[in-house]
Amino acid sequence: MSGIKNLLLQNECFNEEETKILSVLSVCKLNAKKSRATSVLVLVCQNVTNFLQIVEIKIGEKEFKKKKSWLLDEFKLIDVKFNEHEFEFILNDDSKFQFAAILLNEKQIFLTSVYKYVKKSPLIMNKAIFKNIPDAWKVDDNIIHMNDTKKQEDDIITNIEFDDFKELNELELMLQTDSHKWLLKEHTSVIRNADRFIEYLSKNLIELDGANVESILASKAEEKVLNLMQIIDTAIDEVECVERILDEYEEIMSNIRDSMEKMGEKNSMIEIANKNNLKLLQELEKVISQLDLSHAYQIALTETDLTTIKGLQAAKDSGRALQNAMLNADIDPTLLRLAAVQDQRKRFDKWKAKFINTISRHLNNLFIHLGNDLGEQHSSSGNELKLTKHNHHRELNGYQELMHLMKVMDINSYEALTKVYTNSLSKVYERDLHQFFDQAKWMVTKNHVHEDINLSITSKSKVQTVKVPVYGILGIPKDQWSTVVVDANERQRFDAIFEKVLTEIDPVALNEQIFCINFFQLDVLSPTLSGKNVPSFTPNKDAPSSSSLTPTSKRLNEEVRRMMAELFGILESELLGFIMNFEKLDPFYSLYVFVRLNQHVMTAQDAQSFLSMTYASVLIQVKRNFDRFMQLQLQSIQESKVPKRSKCGLLCYVENFEEFATLTENIFRKSERRTDLDKWYVKLVDSIFIGINQLSLEHSKTPSQVIKMENYHHMHSQLARLKVPVLDNLKKEAKIRYNEALRAYVTKYFGRPLEKLNQFFEGVQIKVSQGIKESEISYQMAFSKQELRKVIAQYPQREVKKGLENLYKKVEKHLCEEENLLQVVWRAMQEEFLAQLAQYEEFISRCYPGSMITLDFTIDEILNFFSDIARSH
Repeated sequence: MSGIKNLLLQNECFNEEETKILSVLSVCKLNAKKSRATSVLVLVCQNVTNFLQIVEIKIGEKEFKKKKSWLLDEFKLIDVKFNEHEFEFILNDDSKFQFAAILLNEKQIFLTSVYKYVKKSPLIMNKAIFKNIPDAWKVDDNIIHMNDTKKQEDDIITNIEFDDFKELNELELMLQTDSHKWLLKEHTSVIRNADRFIEYLSKNLIELDGANVESILASKAEEKVLNLMQIIDTAIDEVECVERILDEYEEIMSNIRDSMEKMGEKNSMIEIANKNNLKLLQELEKVISQLDLSHAYQIALTETDLTTIKGLQAAKDSGRALQNAMLNADIDPTLLRLAAVQDQRKRFDKWKAKFINTISRHLNNLFIHLGNDLGEQHSSSGNELKLTKHNHHRELNGYQELMHLMKVMDINSYEALTKVYTNSLSKVYERDLHQFFDQAKWMVTKNHVHEDINLSITSKSKVQTVKVPVYGILGIPKDQWSTVVVDANERQRFDAIFEKVLTEIDPVALNEQIFCINFFQLDVLSPTLSGKNVPSFTPNKDAPSSSSLTPTSKRLNEEVRRMMAELFGILESELLGFIMNFEKLDPFYSLYVFVRLNQHVMTAQDAQSFLSMTYASVLIQVKRNFDRFMQLQLQSIQESKVPKRSKCGLLCYVENFEEFATLTENIFRKSERRTDLDKWYVKLVDSIFIGINQLSLEHSKTPSQVIKMENYHHMHSQLARLKVPVLDNLKKEAKIRYNEALRAYVTKYFGRPLEKLNQFFEGVQIKVSQGIKESEISYQMAFSKQELRKVIAQYPQREVKKGLENLYKKVEKHLCEEENLLQVVWRAMQEEFLAQLAQYEEFISRCYPGSMITLDFTIDEILNFFSDIARSH
């Protein structure tokens, strides 16, 4: 085959006289999906110049076409990539060409030939570098051996082919001679396409096979062949006989098959008819069973008796059966058009109308009767505060299922009965709640009579007149407070009674809410009245938890709250009236209410219940009252006036704050609304500090430093005792302001009692600052030792003690007795005087050393003066 390929390429692409083909390699594109040759690489030598080059020839369907050619001088690197089909050429200009060989053996022969000519040809100046080439390929003998092996293989193949067909001597002779050249020239266009060439060779092979068969027939075996043909004819006759018998059988079987098919069709039709009849019977039985009511049920529907237990149970059973027949019957819509079904449903409507009318009339009378009787049976329990409990839930529980039936079967009658129930029972609860709150008010005020006092508060911007009890107002002196005093025991009793009021209301309202949800089926949006989907609630006489009530949606919550609001419409107004009544007596009651009511709102597990919403609404109003009370306290501080007395002393809001804070701390100690109080604490104390600074400047007789000192000292003591964390910073600030006021007072009123001596040493200090040495001060005429002795002589012990006594009297006149700061101030003045004396002695020791000059008194004598003066007063 390689010889044919070379000959074909030589004839098509090269001139035999000018170019000699040395080696041929079939290649394809790199990474091609099909390993089919698309090009050939040909190593050729020019016969005239002996130049070696590699030519790439593209194989087309009808022709060969030269694509590229490279001289061996142009190659820089040849990467063999051993044991792979791929290899690569890199030229001197760094351009790369990659190929994939079809056959590895052919790749080895081609690249070994290129290696041999590159290494040994003297005409190639730039020798290419070979990469990954095995050492075995570099031996010349190996190249010869491979060529010989290939030739031997071709010879063996040729021998095998022609030994099998010895009869074709003429064809063998033709192939052994140069006649194959004639064959290639004759069919050059065919060979260009390998498929067409193979087809051509196949036709020739068939013709040769036919010639072989003819030759066999012409041989001596002709007689045997004739015998064989006779045997074959006999066999054919037998086969035809068998076929005729089979045809007869097939005709018989076809008649039987037609009969069986007809019988199968008849059986299937009979089976379908039977199934249809069964289905029709089942549907009719289903319709009859679902639309049939027993005679007992019919009697119970038309002659309903709700006055006996037996009649009530019969009414429930018959009503449930009627509901199932009318609403829950599973009947095909097409069957509803049957006349019998329509007639039966009309009878159902008549029975339902009569049944509903009987139930509506009975329940309507029962609701009205229960409402009237409960109102007359109310009784007070004396000194024990109790809200009347009712047993109408127990009496109505037996009619619960009938009410559910009515909700499904006649919504208008259901809504009318609901209205009757709320109207009747609301009067009962209104009467009970009114009496209950009257009793609670009496229990709070039975030992106390209160009065209202008008308080006018004047603001800087406008005048407001507010009718409030003035007890406990920070900005008003205690002597102007109401004469009605509410002690701690009365407040505790009010708190306990208010808690009792809430705990009595809780079970009554929650039991009624649970009953309404159960009885009127308020927790079912689309009632089925089958009795299976209705949750069962069992009202508890004790205080039930709100967790027993689980509304299914916001719509249901609104429906429940609407009905409860109709029943307990007076609850919110009565509760607010009770609270407002006692706020007039003592505004601190609003703080107790604020804390208690908040506890009930926060601990309610069902925040959407009617009672929780009512408490929350009242709590909003109580919070406003609380803020209004605190704003009144703040406004009273801002508009307070300085007291008109000889000594200012403690300002009223400073004096009142401790009592106010102690009471509020007891109320809010463990409350969740503590943050509300803390916010007002900060505002009030800030306002008190501002008021102290402002009023300290307005008193005509008491120095402002004394007013600040005493009031800030008192505020610091109060805040330290209260131990309120949010006021810690203000407590520190009060301490700082107190110390500042104390220092300012001592500095101003103690001053410098040895004034001339102080002026003398100030002059000495000036001279020293001018550059005169301290040891030379005594040589200055104005600051000589004689001048110093004269000044000292003006302050004998007697004069100093007299001056201190006058100072003590002045301080005693300024300070009030409540704060007891006289000794504190006197001790501060003592320390100030001792500091001045120590400074004088230091000047004498430095500027007049060895002069034996001393003051007329010692520090110990001064200490005795201060002690004697303090003890004597």
